Amino acid sequence: MENLQKELSGKIALVTGGTKGIGKAIADRLFDAGAFVIVTARTHPGEKNLKHHFIAADLTIPDDTLKVVSEINQKFGTIDILVNNMGGSTSPSGGFGALTDLHWENDLQLNLQSSVRIDREVLPQMVEKKEGVIIHISSLTGAIPVYESLGAYAVAKAAINNYSKSLSKEYTPQGIRVATVSPGMVKTDTMDAYLQSLSDTSGLSVDEVTQNLMRDLGGIPMGRMALPEEIAELVGFLVSPRASYITGVNYIIDGGTNPSL
Repeated sequence: MENLQKELSGKIALVTGGTKGIGKAIADRLFDAGAFVIVTARTHPGEKNLKHHFIAADLTIPDDTLKVVSEINQKFGTIDILVNNMGGSTSPSGGFGALTDLHWENDLQLNLQSSVRIDREVLPQMVEKKEGVIIHISSLTGAIPVYESLGAYAVAKAAINNYSKSLSKEYTPQGIRVATVSPGMVKTDTMDAYLQSLSDTSGLSVDEVTQNLMRDLGGIPMGRMALPEEIAELVGFLVSPRASYITGVNYIIDGGTNPSL
């Protein structure tokens, strides 16, 4: 266990969207394994004693992406591990007819293009070293669309799944492993706020909209949402030397929801 706890010693890891929820759990997990961790988010989390180096950035803005990578390179060196965790949706519920061009554009920028941009800046460094790991945090909705409330988000996550697989085919021969992690429902503050918003607009209770969303996904045999730390544990394994032969795979971690093989 001592060796596992420090298996990322000497590695520089960047976790985007790493100040709360799944992102924070991943950042903490990589830190505990010995990595030096940098996290990004649009705003500072407000904690006085952060474990990780924080860079304020909106990765839907190209100049902010360049700023993040440049600051890391100047202060710490090149990035060994990149976890693209930023994502989410501000689109309204109501199905296809409720979505405007702006809703589609915003969800694609946040859930697809932001990863493409930062990958573009980091990959040349990894190619030069002939090693590196990139993880894209996707969603079960990329495989099981929830059209009523997450239509554009689900399409963007399906796109990141395809993009991640394509990237792995191109760059694995050059020493870079690329994989995807697709969580189902995860107990985070963001999830709580999302369920509350559905409750407010539908007139149903939070418990009712939660059960409806679980039903729309096909149910959760495990009987509960995941904890962020459970997602982080999978990511911690995938970026470690123990996963040295794993690339090009999309790991769905959903408590048994996905009905397909």
